[in-house]
Amino acid sequence: MIHGSIVAIVTPFRDGKVDEDALKNLIEFQIENGTHGIVPCGTTGESPTLSHEEHEYVIELTVQTVNKRVPVIAGTGSNSTKEAIRLTRFAKEIGADAALVVVPYYNKPTQDGLYQHFKQIATQVDLPIILYNIPGRSGVNMAPETIARLAGDFKNIIGVKEAAGSIPQASKILQLCGMDFLVLSGEDALNFPLLAVGAKGFISVTANIAPKDVADLYNLFSTGEFEKAKDMHYKLLPLNEALFIETNPIPIKAALSMMDKIKYEYRLPLSEMTEAHYQELKNTISDYGLIK
Repeated sequence: MIHGSIVAIVTPFRDGKVDEDALKNLIEFQIENGTHGIVPCGTTGESPTLSHEEHEYVIELTVQTVNKRVPVIAGTGSNSTKEAIRLTRFAKEIGADAALVVVPYYNKPTQDGLYQHFKQIATQVDLPIILYNIPGRSGVNMAPETIARLAGDFKNIIGVKEAAGSIPQASKILQLCGMDFLVLSGEDALNFPLLAVGAKGFISVTANIAPKDVADLYNLFSTGEFEKAKDMHYKLLPLNEALFIETNPIPIKAALSMMDKIKYEYRLPLSEMTEAHYQELKNTISDYGLIK
């Protein structure tokens, strides 16, 4: 069952190549600290600059390393329907538990275009699909009515990562699709509020560096310890804010490098943080207790 704190894991690089050992270590760090699932090759995984071969390699390595201990939800989206089908089919073949498929970016399809895009993927690949709505990246917002139409027509469309930053929109999705529909928060600052309206968890950036606390937020809420969950929400708030002072995943990779978990390396057009932001982030994660 997919639920809880699901990490949108970074793709570590070393000298321009995917750092296999670092990725394996990050996965073990997540599982040891109670993370409920792992998403490779999402936005945080720098999927736009991975080659097709690297994209498949990272998904396959994640599936192999996790070895069914938690669900792996492979990022397989594209602004090309044909390419999204190919990547989703690959994810199924190598044993991913589900696919996270982003709304097509740049080409700005209509709501009918979005429906037709996801219809093709859902009918051609028999794998659970989680839609990924992130209008700030894709340039188009998938309406709750479109999500409900897809959920009603295709049994393998099981949920949505909702990253529009709108509690009313997430509420509308749940109202239209029913409370059994898997709504996952796509914005760490809204994890606790979205649980309160019926979300089943979150796909988290912050979990990369604080996996236990992010998982505990979900665990406390799910066992009815709402005040303790709220306290954890406020404890995590400084991290959630600092990790978005520049474009994701720039700050989270900087933070992981400060923790000596990965090399401080990106692919252009992403680049290193400004010195002022780097120091601000370093102070925040030091105050949190993640580094000395």
